Amino acid sequence: MALKITVIGTGYLGATHAAAMAELGFEVLGLDVVPEKIELLSSGRVPMYEPGLEDLLAKHVAGIEGSSGRLRFTTSWEEVGAFGDVHFVCVNTPQKHGEYACDMSYVDAAFTSLAAVVREGALVVGKSTVPVGSAERLAGLLPEGVDLAWNPEFLREGFAVQDTLRPDRIVVGVQDAGGRAEKTLREVYAVPTGQGSPFVVTDFPTAELVKTAANSFLATKISFINAMAEVCEAAGGDVVKLAEAIGHDDRIGAKFLRAGVGFGGGCLPKDIRAFMARAGELGVDQALTFLREIDSINMRRRGQMVEMAREVLGGSSFLGARVAVLGATFKPDSDDVRDSPALNVAGQIHLQGGQVTVYDPKGMENARRLFPTLGYADTALDAVRGADVVLHLTEWREFRELDPAELAAVVSSPVILDGRNALDSERWRAAGWTYRAMGRPRA
Repeated sequence: MALKITVIGTGYLGATHAAAMAELGFEVLGLDVVPEKIELLSSGRVPMYEPGLEDLLAKHVAGIEGSSGRLRFTTSWEEVGAFGDVHFVCVNTPQKHGEYACDMSYVDAAFTSLAAVVREGALVVGKSTVPVGSAERLAGLLPEGVDLAWNPEFLREGFAVQDTLRPDRIVVGVQDAGGRAEKTLREVYAVPTGQGSPFVVTDFPTAELVKTAANSFLATKISFINAMAEVCEAAGGDVVKLAEAIGHDDRIGAKFLRAGVGFGGGCLPKDIRAFMARAGELGVDQALTFLREIDSINMRRRGQMVEMAREVLGGSSFLGARVAVLGATFKPDSDDVRDSPALNVAGQIHLQGGQVTVYDPKGMENARRLFPTLGYADTALDAVRGADVVLHLTEWREFRELDPAELAAVVSSPVILDGRNALDSERWRAAGWTYRAMGRPRA
């Protein structure tokens, strides 16, 4: 008999995983404690922007004309317990307020509620990013006869559907290699493994460490090139050419070597901080002290962009200056503004007296909720109208394809600061703009 799957928590991770499991042919039931979210998902819509996700939902959500009907949503734990053979826990693990540590309250609540209704013989699978050691503790909350596995997620916002259906690796932490839990997950992931996705079996601690180790490595690489940008700015070098040169070394590679205002979002910053906090609890904090400097470099880049804007405006005050910010999300192809470098820079300039107008292709609604006192425009052209300086802070394709001459005709002063090193500097300069970028020569 075909496995029936439940997904606990229908946020960014859960909604994507539920839709992907239905696409792989399983009957799926998603649960959330927020009725409004369940109502939205049941109509085939999602509360966030993620390319391809709404189309995938509409293809499978029961009640939508032409759908497979394999995907439903509920608020009932009892229904979940009766339905599921495999329960994926996909709830959020935010940073604790005022601390580096991870807030496990949502995960603990989900396991407690699930333990009260789960059937004997079922498999519970953790996908949330948790501190190492959590899986062993959580296994103790489950009743006898219910297995636990840890299967970390590796979704990239903007590519989440692709990353779920065709993952670059599937990591499964189990207590008994080759046992029932592993065999069940091999069945769940038979399609992607059949298409070549590696299936890596580990113990609980290793599986928990994979996600935080991967994010820490990526954060280190990003902050490394940003540190090199600081050196280039002092020495007169060009960080773009530097990155190109070292990226040809196969041991280093070119990915994540674009200097700019740094990383943000709901995962990378909080994951490396939680990793440091957990290392301290384990008595190996010295092993991860380098991550504190990685975090510091990253946050410093935002302040340096503010200072660069101040410099081109005369070097004293933002008071009365009109500043256009292109970008609000922490990355393109997303509406996620959590810990966004773009909004952080915009907010700092606004607090120092600047008249800031923001435009983003998808993140405007979320940005308004977070920073209601900033100005917002409906188009990039409207955002830069009358601006004394333009800041490019999220590398949307739309911004790379802007006509510099068209924008030059409406700004007060044609000065652009490329905080992502993503624009064609020659094209902008040819249109009469003063082009500046982090870690690059001024001309």
